[in-house]
This record gives sequence, structure tokens and C-alpha cells, in this order.
Amino acid sequence: MTADIIDSHLHLWDTDHLDYGWLAAVPPINRPHLPAEAMPLMREAGVESAVFVQAECRRDQSVEEVHWVSGLAAQGMPIRGIVAWAPLEAGDDAAPTLDRLAEIPLVRGVRRLIQDEPDPDFCLREEFISGVKLLGRYSLSFDICIRASQFDAALGFAAKCPDIPMVLDHLGKPPIASGDLREWRRQMRALAAMDHVFAKLSGLATEAGSDWTVANLDPCLDVALETFGPDRLMFGSDWPVCTLATTYPQWAAVIKEYLAKLSESERRAVLSESASRFYRLA
Repeated sequence: MTADIIDSHLHLWDTDHLDYGWLAAVPPINRPHLPAEAMPLMREAGVESAVFVQAECRRDQSVEEVHWVSGLAAQGMPIRGIVAWAPLEAGDDAAPTLDRLAEIPLVRGVRRLIQDEPDPDFCLREEFISGVKLLGRYSLSFDICIRASQFDAALGFAAKCPDIPMVLDHLGKPPIASGDLREWRRQMRALAAMDHVFAKLSGLATEAGSDWTVANLDPCLDVALETFGPDRLMFGSDWPVCTLATTYPQWAAVIKEYLAKLSESERRAVLSESASRFYRLA
């Protein structure tokens, strides 16, 4: 099994530097999570490098977050790409923020969270779709982060933006705890039929809860592999959010064990090549 793994979904934050209001509701991870803690875990897991994904700091600090992470990379943190925040719901008015982000070399994509929006059709709003389509001007991708109840809307949204590379974070947060994956399986098949969309093997232990087992997760991984195939799947740790239910090395071990049945080239695709191609890391 190759050790050259790319983590497509890593967070870092410094609560002494930027403001992360959402962390107040999650006390176990409401503290700084910095390279000195992350890098030994990455080495233990066999992870060579990572893509940083925006951590939902205060919105007026979003560009500062990108500069801060770029500084960490310059100091030796093996970050090869950054997924930043931008106000895409502003439509064409998101352009000034995207102009600023485009000047930062490591920026590869944008994530504007959908999951916490009370309007189930938020991602279908005309202005939001216009903002997402703007990403093509900057050769940036979009990370789709939704809850299971928003999946059907996300299907319509992805279909309206066929020219924007997209990746589904956390497999769309399937309802693992309920055990009823029928609707999610249908939605995954529909999304995978759009060849501009990839998916991340991340966040599943958190969705399953602290008493998760591999048996809980295997059906989700089976669906992901069946629908997207190795060439459009990528490993992601979702550290440190994952620590609510697992550890970084444990999650990497779960994915590597699951992939052991695949060929070497298929394993390499999931563990590094898909992320490298999607985020243009080469």
C-alpha cells in the first residue's frame, strides 16, 4: 500500500487568531488545532500532504484565513492546495473576493457551506448559481457540503453548473445512524452520473456517531465505490472534526483496509491521484 497519501480534507484553526463562532457548540474541539499537532498524525497515517479546507471562521476574516494557511505552508506544513470561502450567494458581486483569492497561489477551490442554510433550496437560488459559475473564470472548483435532507436540491444545483468541477464532501452525510440508505443510494447514483462531480471518503465516522463500527460504514463505502469509481473518489480525514468519533490514523486505517481489495492502481487513485487531479496539485 503506497504511503504517498494526499488528505483532500484537512482543517486547521487558531482560535487565538481568528474567530470561529460555531466552535462554541462543540467544546471538545474548541481550541487551536495547528501543524505541530497535525503533522505527527499525518506521518503516522502515511499521509504525505494535504488540501486545507476553509474552517468557517468569521466571514470578514476569510481571506485572512487563506493568507494564514499559506504562511503555515511556507513554514513547512505540507499543504499543497487551499479551498477558501467566498460569498457566492452574492452572484456577480462575489467577484472582488474571488479576485483577491486568485492572487494567492495555493488557492484551488471554494467552499460556501450549504449544510447550515435553513432554506432547503438555498443552492438553487439564481444568485448562488451565478456565483458558483463565476468560479470558472478563475479555474476554481467547488466543494459541496450538505446534509442528507439537502441532497435532492444539490442534484439540481450540480446539474445547473456542468462546467464547474465539484466534489461532494463527506459523501453527502448519509443517514448512517438510521440504517436506511435507500434514498441516499439513489441520490449518489444520480450525482455520480454527472462526470464533473467527485466525492470524498471523509466524515462518515462523525455521522455514524461515537459507537460506529466498520460494519456501519462499509455499505456507504460500497455505494461510493460502485457509483463514483476509484478515479473520482478521494481520501479525506476531516481532521480535527473527525476526532469527535475517531482519530486521524484510525480513519486512514479504515479507508486503507477497505481499499485493500482493489488493485494497486485503484488504491493509488483514491489515496492520491484523484485529489491531485481534481485540485491540480501536480
